[in-house]
Amino acid sequence: MNVVDSSGWIEYLSGGPNAAFFRGPVEDEAALLVPTLSLFEVYRHLLRHVGRDDALSVMAAMRQGTVIDLDDRLALAAAELSVATRLALADSVMLATARAHGAVLWTQDADFDGLEGVRLKRKP
Repeated sequence: MNVVDSSGWIEYLSGGPNAAFFRGPVEDEAALLVPTLSLFEVYRHLLRHVGRDDALSVMAAMRQGTVIDLDDRLALAAAELSVATRLALADSVMLATARAHGAVLWTQDADFDGLEGVRLKRKP
């Protein structure tokens, strides 16, 4: 199972230098978990940069994976991760979601460097 961090989605969608790194987990819909926070962050970004219609099309594609709601259990796990690792709120939610489902978190965010269960490709 895979969780792609919001920055990874944006990189993939924009065809950035690390897009190929995220292609496999994004396109393997059967193994793709999509935290609701990813939907929020990617949709907000796309609304600002490409408009509502294109943003909604991307949301439909993201929903082809399994959408994972932020519930009370994940919220508490994310808070504990945040305290233990000093990760920000969104990063903690992404990692807590991946860990709760035995998934790998794919990211280009250096804040995850050295954390278990994370595949990191730094931004060039």
